[in-house]
Amino acid sequence: MALQECGLNLNSASKELQPHGSLEFPCAGYSSCHRDRQEDIIPWHWHEEMEIVYIKNGQMEIKIPSESFLLQKGDCVVINSNVLHYGAAVAECELCSLVFSPALITGNEDFVFAKKYIQPLLACGSFCGYFIKAEDNEDVAHWFLCAFEALANDCYGYEFIVREKLSRICLFLYGELKPQAEMRNIRLNQDNLRIRKMLAFIHKNFSDDISVSEIAGTADISERECLRCFQKTIQLSPVQYLLKYRVMQGAEMLLGNPADSISKIATLCGFDSPSNFSKIFKRFYNCTPREYRNLDINK
Repeated sequence: MALQECGLNLNSASKELQPHGSLEFPCAGYSSCHRDRQEDIIPWHWHEEMEIVYIKNGQMEIKIPSESFLLQKGDCVVINSNVLHYGAAVAECELCSLVFSPALITGNEDFVFAKKYIQPLLACGSFCGYFIKAEDNEDVAHWFLCAFEALANDCYGYEFIVREKLSRICLFLYGELKPQAEMRNIRLNQDNLRIRKMLAFIHKNFSDDISVSEIAGTADISERECLRCFQKTIQLSPVQYLLKYRVMQGAEMLLGNPADSISKIATLCGFDSPSNFSKIFKRFYNCTPREYRNLDINK
């Protein structure tokens, strides 16, 4: 089974729509290189599958609600099902990842694998992301690489190898988190649901003149609680996130709609003037919108 092409296809609620693997074998492998630039950022998103990220070279900062991890060569992080996450390279980074449905491990939801181990692990309030440093546990990295290479090389019986190695990793996580498996971090889960609702509203209405009050209203919370939730989960204010999202949409439009003027794109992205759009765009991309468009043409 070959590796799948990288590339996020997100809906307005930041949920990834791209299927990972197939119905018969719900697991996909990805390999990608990233640099410290805006277009290489992995934006905030979530999916129903679990994900394991392994750093082959370089460094990457991976964020989940309320926590961030600086991964270096040989480090892994396991991200739980339905958890928002984000990634950005520190200088340069090469990573491998496996995205898989828990059903690959459990089989039928009535089996002991699901009831005794995986369901309690998925429901564990303290398990949003689990960071494993290379020097702390070599086994997890070894299991991951065995699974990844078997899938990438399409070797004989890779399905058995991938399932067995991922099962070992899940059992390791269960063992590490077992004392906390019955404890639910209600506040963290609540923040995760709230931030998804508010991001969905921003993504759907980013071109409009929206206020913090309107953003907060989508999650039925106060402006103050909205500010706390954004800062706690993604370390940005709602206004900062809105500006960043508008600029990222503008960058896509500059390349995807070459016939549109920069003035038109500025309006479509919710900026009150082309000059303001250019000013904010340069802050993120270190070049003007016109320069950014010309760079792509000249590649």
